[in-house]
Amino acid sequence: MTDEITTRDVGNFSITPKAEGFIRTMVRFGGKGPGAGMRLQVTPGGCSGMNAEFSVESAAQGNERSLEVGGVKVFIPLLSYAMLEGMTVDYVDSPTKSGFTFIDPKKGACDCSSSSEANKVELTTIAPLPGK
Repeated sequence: MTDEITTRDVGNFSITPKAEGFIRTMVRFGGKGPGAGMRLQVTPGGCSGMNAEFSVESAAQGNERSLEVGGVKVFIPLLSYAMLEGMTVDYVDSPTKSGFTFIDPKKGACDCSSSSEANKVELTTIAPLPGK
């Protein structure tokens, strides 16, 4: 990743073209039909302070914001939406890891060996939500 990241503002956070492409692919092949979207849930935890889970769903639930990212819906629980404020959501796909990466310009790195850049919060959970 370079120092300059092209992003699109989505509500209170930004998203990179790689993350947008991953979301579009997941929804397209998720088998939930027209109006479907990706649910992205972010929770406190993990070494760097954030964990996340996602799934493709037919519609938003009552406690979620429904956003549009490049023509695709993203459903985000209200608490998760608040946690994403000011962040940039990116997607990494390499031989050693794949998943969303959250870039927080306000937070420094943790002291563990998994943190390679000062402002990245790496996603370690990329499995769909339980029961999906």
